[in-house]
Amino acid sequence: MKINIANNSHAQYAEIICNTIEDSAKVRGTGIARRTPEYILTKMANGNAIIALEGDRFAGFCYIEVWGHEKFVANSGLIVHPDFRNQGLAKAIKKAVFEHSRKKYPEAKIFGITTGLAVMKINYELGYQPVTFSELTDDEVFWKGCQTCKNYDILTRTERKMCLCTGMLYDPVKKQVPKEKKSFNEKAFTRLKHIKNTLFYKKEKNDNKI
Repeated sequence: MKINIANNSHAQYAEIICNTIEDSAKVRGTGIARRTPEYILTKMANGNAIIALEGDRFAGFCYIEVWGHEKFVANSGLIVHPDFRNQGLAKAIKKAVFEHSRKKYPEAKIFGITTGLAVMKINYELGYQPVTFSELTDDEVFWKGCQTCKNYDILTRTERKMCLCTGMLYDPVKKQVPKEKKSFNEKAFTRLKHIKNTLFYKKEKNDNKI
């Protein structure tokens, strides 16, 4: 398995990357912003993506988005092909794109929003901390990207203060919590997800009765 910085030579994988991301979202039943092959190709051309290959077979992918004049960076679109899951590849790709982001944008805060506990755990181990959406980028283009997510109505009706996703942030200036002193509390994050689901969908049912 080879994990490399993607470039124009990997253009042939753009379509399968998009299809794999979309298929995964359908299986999980979660909202996700759609990506196009053209968008993925741009990331490859700019050296803002990480790709994993087993020989010529696509195995996994993740890309970098830059916001607020390089003040913020997001590692997005993390995906592992079904044939290569449960092998620790997602963690390896996330670590690779995180390190690439730190080298290319050393002063940027790295953030992400996700509903996946596995991704939350990986982020936490890298030094991310849970934060409110107000601590993330205020770049309108970033939030516009959420419009294709099925949960976008939740984001808008809370005035972009929260959604089913959890915001996580790595701040290179602040001292991170030592991993040996504080491990990822999966139960706490699971409880948070449950509370959000109950809160938002209960409100949605009440609104429909009006």
